[in-house]
Amino acid sequence: MVANRGPLAGVRIVEIDAIGPVPLAATLLADMGADIVRVARPPSAGPAAWDDVGGAILHRGRTVTFLNLKDPDDRDALLALIDEADGLIEGFRPGVMERLGLGPDVCLARNPRLVYGRMTGWGQSGPLAMRAGHDINYISLTGVLHAIGDGASPPPVPLNMVGDYGGGAMFLIAGMLAGILSAKRTGEGQVVDACITDGVAALMGLFYAWQPSGLWTDAPASNLLDGAAPFYRCYACADGGHVAVGSLEPQFFAQLVSGLGLADRGYDQNDRTGWPAMQADFEAVFRTRTRDEWAARFFDTDACVTPVLSMAEAPGHPHNASRKSFVEQDGIVQPAPAPRFGGDQGAIGAPVPVAVAHAIERWRAR
Repeated sequence: MVANRGPLAGVRIVEIDAIGPVPLAATLLADMGADIVRVARPPSAGPAAWDDVGGAILHRGRTVTFLNLKDPDDRDALLALIDEADGLIEGFRPGVMERLGLGPDVCLARNPRLVYGRMTGWGQSGPLAMRAGHDINYISLTGVLHAIGDGASPPPVPLNMVGDYGGGAMFLIAGMLAGILSAKRTGEGQVVDACITDGVAALMGLFYAWQPSGLWTDAPASNLLDGAAPFYRCYACADGGHVAVGSLEPQFFAQLVSGLGLADRGYDQNDRTGWPAMQADFEAVFRTRTRDEWAARFFDTDACVTPVLSMAEAPGHPHNASRKSFVEQDGIVQPAPAPRFGGDQGAIGAPVPVAVAHAIERWRAR
């Protein structure tokens, strides 16, 4: 049986199987102790629209039941489960759950304290609400993608962490927790419209704040945090590896140039006219040693220089190993639950199939 420990122990959520932000949001909520039943399409209903959503990790920590939501009996079974839930999360396009007879009006009429979380890329309204899209599309419309890269080539394709996971899953989690807290206080549930473009726009708050004051220009590779600053970017090393440099503050910058043997250059850190020459100096020096030699040289300093590790290397780094940031579960190395709590900690559990009737019985017993 799935472990049910952590600060969210006793919170019951129905997860309608989806891709993108929804599985990650459910995983993190389950890691924190929420009792989640994932409702998945039965194999007999035909193949799903996707092959693998990372279920070996992103389906951990919760039970799963198989229902065909187009079947009246299975739909009634799901509604009975919703009757006992604190929350529901789904990731269909607008209107799909309504057509299935499982929209917010139906569910909240049965369970007025339910928090109904809707996760979409474009939101429940707007000209693009019914259109398909993926992470790269969502971040392209919010100014993020334009701000990434060297400005000469097309923007690089980032991992889907900014849109799907940053603007999507994290805002869905925040919305669900806020809604559940409100429902516990008032007895009234509500709909949470979690939209990736809304979330990503919120993540861009710092840069929209800086722009009017001249601290940020709307051009890639020309600002403090987009690779233009020689002291906030990556450098190649002698062995082909890379280091990441983030010495923004003056005292950290001083330790950087000292460690590079360049303290006698008298750099003015924030004089942008000197940045090209500074970058050329840094590039030349970093190429004289291997990545791991530079990592060792700066390890006990505040120069903010770290090795760029591969996924295979990251779990073995002394800091990650000390904190047990990665764990092995069922033979798979994976991220440990985060964040951590001073009280009851969450735990990883393997996905367990369960019948709806059993899930309802278990929830009613608590």
